Amino acid sequence: MNRIFFRFFVLVMLSITAATFVIYFAMSRLFGDPLDDIARRQASAQIFLIEQYVDEAPTDEWLVRLNRVREVSDTRFDLITLQAARAALPGASLAALERGEVVLDVDNKAFYRRVDLRGERYIGSEDEVIHARDLPIDVNLALKMEAVRYVIVAFALLVPIALWSRAHWQGLQRLSRVADEFGSGRLSARARMPRSASIYPLAERIDHMADRIEELLVAQKNLLHSVSHELRTPIARLEFALELLDAKANDPALRPRIAAMEGDLRELDALVNELLDMARLGSELALQREPVNVAELLRATVAALPPGTQSLALEQDGDLGTVEADPRHLGRALSNLLRNAQKYAAAAIRLSARRDGKALVLAVEDDGPGIPQDERERIFEPFYRLDRSRDRATGGFGLGLSIVRKAVLLHGGTITVEQSELGGARFVITLPA
Repeated sequence: MNRIFFRFFVLVMLSITAATFVIYFAMSRLFGDPLDDIARRQASAQIFLIEQYVDEAPTDEWLVRLNRVREVSDTRFDLITLQAARAALPGASLAALERGEVVLDVDNKAFYRRVDLRGERYIGSEDEVIHARDLPIDVNLALKMEAVRYVIVAFALLVPIALWSRAHWQGLQRLSRVADEFGSGRLSARARMPRSASIYPLAERIDHMADRIEELLVAQKNLLHSVSHELRTPIARLEFALELLDAKANDPALRPRIAAMEGDLRELDALVNELLDMARLGSELALQREPVNVAELLRATVAALPPGTQSLALEQDGDLGTVEADPRHLGRALSNLLRNAQKYAAAAIRLSARRDGKALVLAVEDDGPGIPQDERERIFEPFYRLDRSRDRATGGFGLGLSIVRKAVLLHGGTITVEQSELGGARFVITLPA
């Protein structure tokens, strides 16, 4: 929230600052320097005395009134020649001086003004200029006042910006939680924001998208579950029929064919079981979490493997402790990886476990042919296999690794594929504490 607030606040203040400078230069171009106007207001009393008191005197009393002003004012009023005034002023101000206007010299806190243009005040007055010095001009004070106004505006904007940022941040946090919950499998998660929320249009579209995704996933899951269950009935009938046929058949030539058909049925039944496992792993609700002793789980998984020709090494780094997990699904994931290693390993398989900070890292590796770099993501897709032959030597339906990834993701972990030191593939599961 602080990041959003300060970024927006700084952006607003920079915009106000830029607008202030633009206004200053625009006013300078169109109406003259604003600082000159400030100085003129500060010297307005002295200008008033000259224009409204001294100049209003009869011709023979003009100098008398100017002397009276000199006596009561802290400002020095001197009469200088027109030539001296022209030399002291910049060229841009000479035209105004020639017209008889008051010309300010802000830097020297002074102003110049011709006595008169036609010499009516006294003899030679058309060639003389009033030079007023020590005027109460303090532009720095005016700038400080503008700075105070700027700070007051900044603090006045601080409160509404903070309130807006807080509401905006809360909405984003709510959307973030919904995205996390939806991604973890809780398909009913929705933002449900009020129409007054600043991000209501975005939240509404996310909710509509979630509704559509939930409908599609539920329909897919129901179809997969229903088809898998429906297939079990004809499979059971075929198994029963083949058993009867095997018992009644007296032709030895038929027995190998019947055995092959029974093998196909067992393979089909295994596929149905895999599909049902995939359907059950639809969300985090499928997990029954409990404290699991990691060392015991590894030993039980290794013990449950069918015997193989390869050597299997179990390596544990220190005390692995426990992890909050579903022992059945986590054990199934490790079992699938080990069975996969048994299919492709030449002579050696290694199962290792260690703690990396608070995370638990499990690795299954073999000395088989390995997995090409460009195939390492696709092998987790359902029904995708590196071995396109699908023969019984390597077996499988391309669902084992998909089940592994689903189980790991539901536990909040990650799974990656690397090159093993043994020469083959190395599957690394990282689970949070």
